[in-house]
Amino acid sequence: MFVMACALVPELHAAKIGEISETSLGGQVVRFLSLRDPVVRAAVIGAVLLGVSCGLLGSFLVVRKLALAGDALAHAVLPGLALGYLWAMTKDPIAMAIGAVAAGVLGTTAVTWIKETTHIKEDSALGLVLGAFYALGIALITMIQGLPGGNKSGLDKFLFGQAAALSSADLWLVGGVALVGGLVVLLLYKELVTSSFDPGFAQAAGLPVRALQAVLMVVLACAVVTGLQAVGAVLMAAMLITPAAAAYLLTDRMPRMLALASGFGVFAGLLGAFLSFMRSNLPTGPFMVVAASAVFAAAFLFAPRHGVVPRWWRTHRRRSRIRDENTLKAVYQVREESDFADERVTVEDVARRLRESVPEARRRLAALSAASFASPIDAEDRVSLHPEGWLRACAVVRNHRLWELYLTHSAHYAADHVHDDAEVIEHVLGEDTVRQLERLLDFPERDPHGKLIPSLADLQRSLSLHPERPVATGYRQPLP
Repeated sequence: MFVMACALVPELHAAKIGEISETSLGGQVVRFLSLRDPVVRAAVIGAVLLGVSCGLLGSFLVVRKLALAGDALAHAVLPGLALGYLWAMTKDPIAMAIGAVAAGVLGTTAVTWIKETTHIKEDSALGLVLGAFYALGIALITMIQGLPGGNKSGLDKFLFGQAAALSSADLWLVGGVALVGGLVVLLLYKELVTSSFDPGFAQAAGLPVRALQAVLMVVLACAVVTGLQAVGAVLMAAMLITPAAAAYLLTDRMPRMLALASGFGVFAGLLGAFLSFMRSNLPTGPFMVVAASAVFAAAFLFAPRHGVVPRWWRTHRRRSRIRDENTLKAVYQVREESDFADERVTVEDVARRLRESVPEARRRLAALSAASFASPIDAEDRVSLHPEGWLRACAVVRNHRLWELYLTHSAHYAADHVHDDAEVIEHVLGEDTVRQLERLLDFPERDPHGKLIPSLADLQRSLSLHPERPVATGYRQPLP
């Protein structure tokens, strides 16, 4: 399939994909999806192959915390491209690729040499190499533009990319690098993962950590070289890091991260090519990076574990649970003051116990009612707990008082210094921990202040009196 596609791609020198345009948006969409234009086929094939190689190799940069190394490498290959042109005196892809890879390897070697022979940190060494090599590359390209002779136009496109100018030779090069990168990751997967997450252990186990690093950097340099034509030196680092960073937010398993990063890279490449085709004179490379950044933004906001929105929701739920549990505990304590003579408590008494205003206590009790823990506030401004609400109140009080007793007996806290600590821990103690505390304290009946501790038997007895009312979901059940 790849061979047939490359054969259908002639030598192209169009400036932008979108210069081949229809009069209507629908016509543009159909024309892109049909892949009938050679320039579109070239951009799509290049974007897919580049996305795969960037996703695979960029993942190892992210887990190794070498994101800046990718940026430095993308800029370091620029003088190698210029030297490759001077060597062949033409834009020969092979000669320029050899020069660029050599420059990239030289750049990474220079970073390592500076870091190991001086007290300069790695980030400073990367910045030095990035700036020096990039400046040298721009100077050489500018000098080449002034040389006599032709076939030197388009060298400046290596700075910002020109996906529409990918030729069959370029696609073969991109495909070859993607294949080599995939084989390296497949054959050296265990070694690369071990040296990425724990280089000290990998070295102690006899793995050639430096050689693995060198192999990764050489393959990475090749991928960078093949991506410069499509994305450019300025944005190539973004294509290496952004899809991998998005995948890193979505999983903590390396195989899944590699698959996701490659998929995101392909998606960004295809979407960038599509968007640039929709309007005339829109660059493909920057749109590929914009698409990759959009994927990262979505992962940053909505990743199940690390996303901003899910974390906010979990925090909100936790705060709501703690608020409801504190209100339930206050209702228990109000009833305890009257020796549990009346099941109903007034809003004013709850507000006094919580040391809050009556309107705030009313809102808290309304939240309990909405969660099916309590009845609605009646005409007498009173409320009573449902069986599941009473069970939860007893469980919170039990956690609080057991922890106070544990701190005074085992940690030798003063009795008047344990309340604040118990206020926090009462909301996170699991039932297994609570039972262990009971056994450790020989099933106590009273806390350090002489107040009764609701026991597991009390809770089971309360539940048996109301078997028709199950404990509400969303809260830890105090019963086995």
